[in-house]
Amino acid sequence: MHIDAKPIKLKLTTPFRISRGVEHTASNVLVQINHEDFTGYGEAAPSGYYGESQETVMACVTLFAGNLGNDPFAHEEIMQRLDNIIRLNPAAKAAVDMALYDVVGKMLNVPLYQLLGLNPDYAAHTSFTLGIDSPAEMAKKALLARDYPILKVKVGTKHDLDNIKATREVTPATIRVDANTAWTPKEAIKMINALAPYTIEFVEQPTAPRDFSGLKLIRDNVTVPIIADESCVAVEDIPRLAGCVDGVNFKLMKSNGISNVLKMIHVARAHNLRVMIGCMIESSLAITAAAHLTPLVDYADLDGHLLIDNDPYVGVTVEKGKLVLPDGPGLGVKTRGY
Repeated sequence: MHIDAKPIKLKLTTPFRISRGVEHTASNVLVQINHEDFTGYGEAAPSGYYGESQETVMACVTLFAGNLGNDPFAHEEIMQRLDNIIRLNPAAKAAVDMALYDVVGKMLNVPLYQLLGLNPDYAAHTSFTLGIDSPAEMAKKALLARDYPILKVKVGTKHDLDNIKATREVTPATIRVDANTAWTPKEAIKMINALAPYTIEFVEQPTAPRDFSGLKLIRDNVTVPIIADESCVAVEDIPRLAGCVDGVNFKLMKSNGISNVLKMIHVARAHNLRVMIGCMIESSLAITAAAHLTPLVDYADLDGHLLIDNDPYVGVTVEKGKLVLPDGPGLGVKTRGY
């Protein structure tokens, strides 16, 4: 198998602000694996938070070249080999992982959901994310997102309560809150209890990633469910989080891709945790790869492609918030204008 990669810059429709900073563009990498007459595509959306960049992904692909073997069905062996070549670098490995699934699906002429034994009718509804802004702007954003029955609202400023109030005043949508580690445990308890009257479905990652005791303290003192995101990167994190949170949010880009996230979903279920699948700022290529897993989850936040204005691909579509999976072979993704 032969692998190639090229950088791509995705342009956000509006600046995207979370508690850690603001993004205007996303520097991603497109990966292509050729095997016989078949071509599989993958995407890496590297995050500096997890120690990756566009440059590190490109360097990883160079390392991986010549180490994939010639059997795309040997998925576990290939991914283990990549782990042996270099530690961490999950987005780079996720791109290879989804490209391999794309190749195999095309060879067998079946969509990924069928390859995994899943029913596309059970694909989840996705939330639509509102980045941090002023209360008036948050209300405007919520009104513009009226076609989405679930909103994910970023928090982590002194205006959080005003922002949630302004959002709730203009929409009946389900509201999920994501703090991206912004609060101390005591701050989180105070803020979550203040937000609860606005009918919040759950709060994502209220405090520092490795503060498991802090997460448990929060969970024991609020009525709103707590979902771990930054705290859950590897399968080994899941048993540590059981009893501290109500659920976990998996992302292909922080956990090596589809094959590893599948394992993590089953481990989470074994620990009676709710399961969510999320994303970074990604094109329809990576979003579609993740969407194929949504029949297995409780919640989805797969809107990265909805936040950009230069998506080069067409794949999963969204109808009144529901993810509609493509039925083409592999990921079922095509180049826009194909």
